[in-house]
Amino acid sequence: MDRDAFIARFGGVFEHSPWIAAAAFDAGIGDYSAEGIHAALCRALEPALHEAKLALLNAHPDLAGKLALAKGLTAESTAEQAGAGLDRLTPAELARFTALNEAYKARFGFPFIIAVKGLDKHAILAAFEVRVTNAPEVEFATALEQVKRIALLRLRQMLP
Repeated sequence: MDRDAFIARFGGVFEHSPWIAAAAFDAGIGDYSAEGIHAALCRALEPALHEAKLALLNAHPDLAGKLALAKGLTAESTAEQAGAGLDRLTPAELARFTALNEAYKARFGFPFIIAVKGLDKHAILAAFEVRVTNAPEVEFATALEQVKRIALLRLRQMLP
């Protein structure tokens, strides 16, 4: 696979951040399994500047946010949120997600990110309520780990 094809195929694994796939390809992939590509992508992300990592976090949509309601999410994010039931919230649940999204972004400067696969809306809300109280440096690291988990889950879906 050449560089352009690799970026076209894997550039969206990390939400709206094809620069990670480009850097991984340039450094060398080696193992083209889901885990191998994931490791290469993570190696490419690690030395990135704080600002680039913050931009990566900010490329993620709010959970059950306005973009989801307007059907403006990527296909991957739409499927992930729907799988967790976030497309079927009651008005009270939607209000709680909205309030938590606003509080979280005000505190940390990026949206709440969690790998929703295998979680339901109640587990997501519980995690949200705990994580909004984290120290900023702890939450930044936690959000990046969740982004990496999302990427691995996406790769496992893409590659049998």
